[in-house]
Amino acid sequence: MLKKRFIGVITVKNGWAVQSFGYSRYLPLGHPAVIAENLDRWGVDEILVLAIDRSAKNPGPDFELLNTLAKLSLSTPLTYGGGISSKVHASLVIQSGVERICLDTLLHNNVSHLREISSDVGSQALVASLPLSVDEGQLMLYRHTNRTRIAADGEIERIFGEGLISEALIIDWQHEGICKKFNPALLSSFSLPNIPLIAFGGLTDVGQITEVLSMPKVVAVAVGNSLNYSEHSVQRYKQQISSEVL
Repeated sequence: MLKKRFIGVITVKNGWAVQSFGYSRYLPLGHPAVIAENLDRWGVDEILVLAIDRSAKNPGPDFELLNTLAKLSLSTPLTYGGGISSKVHASLVIQSGVERICLDTLLHNNVSHLREISSDVGSQALVASLPLSVDEGQLMLYRHTNRTRIAADGEIERIFGEGLISEALIIDWQHEGICKKFNPALLSSFSLPNIPLIAFGGLTDVGQITEVLSMPKVVAVAVGNSLNYSEHSVQRYKQQISSEVL
């Protein structure tokens, strides 16, 4: 089995790293740069920064945060998501030192811009953020811009049909921030077998993380809140997870 990745997630709102509960309640954790330095030192395989408040009130990526992170000279690969709505945005984010970008709203609102971004930075640099749930046996996609849910299968096939994106970040948004609550059915119900998946949301239990990583289509797990309360949390996770997986 190929070795898989352990990703540390920093959720950012109003310039501060926060502990998020279902993207509806938040507790402050501190400055994102401090947490990024910690994750870098603790040995995660990748750092994912999600600026969840980049919207109509805060248009565009959080370049102030990206410039701060660039000055840290982190050795860990960095992925950024939040406010990217054009090829110019994507290019500037990559130029800031980010290796990959995570897209959400753009996936659904402007396919032509997605094509331009993929052509410019390459599909290997793009990750699709998909907040999913299973409702009455059907996989549903949550649209946070209008807080609605739509059937996911057709939208997933449309997003990935042209080969513009390399991986999918599967977010259990209902259980995000809740210990041991990730729903594996989100992964098994994903309609495209050849798209590499990253699992995120409610993944805190070593046994469940190992189980998820053992799924052939899963290439990484992403863990956020639970990494911030112990200096050796990353090392403990990696030591306890099967060596055949990580």
